[in-house]
Amino acid sequence: MRHLLILAAGLMAATVSAFADTHDSYKLQLDDGQIADVILTASNLSIEAAQLARLKARSAAVRQYAGKIIAEHGHVNDSLSRLVKKIDVVRENNPISSALKADGKADLERLRSLHGKAFDEAYVKQEIVLYQDVLDTIDNRLMPNARREELKTLLYNLFAPLSLHLEQAQQIQEALNDEPGETPREGAGFHAGNLTA
Repeated sequence: MRHLLILAAGLMAATVSAFADTHDSYKLQLDDGQIADVILTASNLSIEAAQLARLKARSAAVRQYAGKIIAEHGHVNDSLSRLVKKIDVVRENNPISSALKADGKADLERLRSLHGKAFDEAYVKQEIVLYQDVLDTIDNRLMPNARREELKTLLYNLFAPLSLHLEQAQQIQEALNDEPGETPREGAGFHAGNLTA
């Protein structure tokens, strides 16, 4: 169960807009290697965003959340790498992973330009939108394409931990909204799209 919680966290820090930009991927047939690549790509992006948050965040709660994400994503990468080896799957790049990488880079640049409360709010908002979209993506894109039972089970078991991480991010957002201080500049936030198109 711990490994599932860790994997759930790994999926969350990647950029949501990548999923939005690939709304046609509902039609895309992914194999298990491509699904593994999506998960590992998201995990790596999650680590990068959390590392930035640990350095830049003003809020202790945001820094603590980011620290938790960094630790758990290291375990995600290890756990998923072991699973990929066990089920003899080769990671393969795909449109979702490519979009994640491109949009993740853009989102990190946006976050780098923010400071103080504006940074904290943008980072947490990015996490919330991402958690919502990743849950949808697992349900509608990854699960229907997963072929090996071990991978299907792993994806299925992500829902509870992902929901928990979403709830934690929402609680942090609520606390940030109650704090006095500057708010993010218009256009400085995270971009997301409709995944159900």
